[in-house]
Amino acid sequence: MTATTATEAPTAEAATAPATSQLHTFGAILWRDVFVALRQFPTFIGQAIIQPFFTLFVFGVLLSDAGYVDGDYSAVLLPGVLALNGFLGGMQNTALPLVVDFSYTREIEDRLLSPISLRLVAVEKILFGALYGFVASLMMTPVGMVLLDLSWPISKTVPALAIAGLGALAGASIGLCLGTSVSSDKVDVMFTLVLMPLLFTGSTQFPLVALDEVRWFQVICGANPLSYASEGMRAVTSPNVEHVPLPVTLIVLVGSICLFAAIGIRGFLRRAQA
Repeated sequence: MTATTATEAPTAEAATAPATSQLHTFGAILWRDVFVALRQFPTFIGQAIIQPFFTLFVFGVLLSDAGYVDGDYSAVLLPGVLALNGFLGGMQNTALPLVVDFSYTREIEDRLLSPISLRLVAVEKILFGALYGFVASLMMTPVGMVLLDLSWPISKTVPALAIAGLGALAGASIGLCLGTSVSSDKVDVMFTLVLMPLLFTGSTQFPLVALDEVRWFQVICGANPLSYASEGMRAVTSPNVEHVPLPVTLIVLVGSICLFAAIGIRGFLRRAQA
């Protein structure tokens, strides 16, 4: 059976399957991914905490103690690192499994044979990646607060969670684009040409609006959706720190999710039906 034949049958079935049946299948697929992730929880802890912990320790503790940055820098750094953790977690855990599934294991064919729309399979990938990133950001929050001796009012919890969720969704949507457009032998190139520029132009260690004197770099950072996740976190947790207005960050994040999800789903359908 060819890959095309394998995906045509379930697509036809999904077209006539009741919406409740498709939603039930969607939930089962999502729960399976969550269950597998829970079994690998120690690995998840390492991915979610180690890198951001050392970022906060070096830039927020060591440089502060050495006098290179002042104490207010923690209010700039922590929201950015939390946004980065959610964004990066969502992107990596959407893109990398797809690259492997489409190249080596072909595990994706089990999903394609399910009685569910192929578009819903792609949406599930985005949601699981975003959930992964959201939890990573959530777990890092108390660690960062303790490390930097920083606290936020309880009233800011819900807005912060909302921004973290949007940032993780944006990262997962970009991850779907990358995972369906990069072959396994190009993964190292993807990390070099895409991931590293995203990390260093995401305004995680500095406010975007503070770059007025370096306008060309401010424009580059302004084109990165991660910048608006970082700025949104600062807007709701550290309003005294200069930041992009919250309505602007929300519009850009929602627009980025819609744009990259649409592109990623189109790429997913192309790879699934190839």
